[in-house]
Amino acid sequence: MQAIRNLTLVLSVMLMAGCSSFTGKTSPALSRDAQWGIVPLVNYSQTPQAGERSEQILLSVLSSKGLQPQVYPASAQGEQALLDDNERLNSALEWARQQKLDYVVAGSVEEWQYKNGLDGEPAVGISLRVIEPATGRVLWSKSGARAGWSRESLAGSAQKVLNKLVGGLRVE
Repeated sequence: MQAIRNLTLVLSVMLMAGCSSFTGKTSPALSRDAQWGIVPLVNYSQTPQAGERSEQILLSVLSSKGLQPQVYPASAQGEQALLDDNERLNSALEWARQQKLDYVVAGSVEEWQYKNGLDGEPAVGISLRVIEPATGRVLWSKSGARAGWSRESLAGSAQKVLNKLVGGLRVE
């Protein structure tokens, strides 16, 4: 009987671990008092505006960690820049240099959808990186993906992924 309980526990843990995946390098110690910013997250998903949705959740998650980042203003983005993600990111990094920001959080949304099927589980995949705008050097990066449960929202799944990603930042 004890063996069955142990097997059930192991299978439950494996099932929970199978629902999410995270990879990345260890964060260096980053200053909480530094000037932080958020630049646009590139949207590689099939869902329009998934990057913008993720940015808003990211702002909230970073704020809960005690950071007050500046957000790249939408008014600074021209129509042409909105069509080319690389141009949009380059413009945002230039803005960050002009603002004399110490660190910016950039990244991409790889997946943002409800999976097909009866349950329609939310599936989210996001990558983040902290960049030093003055040099363009990537100081930290991490990726995470999660498939939620059928009654969970995309935003709820994204918040869990972003909480886990940002939780890996060493902010002192």
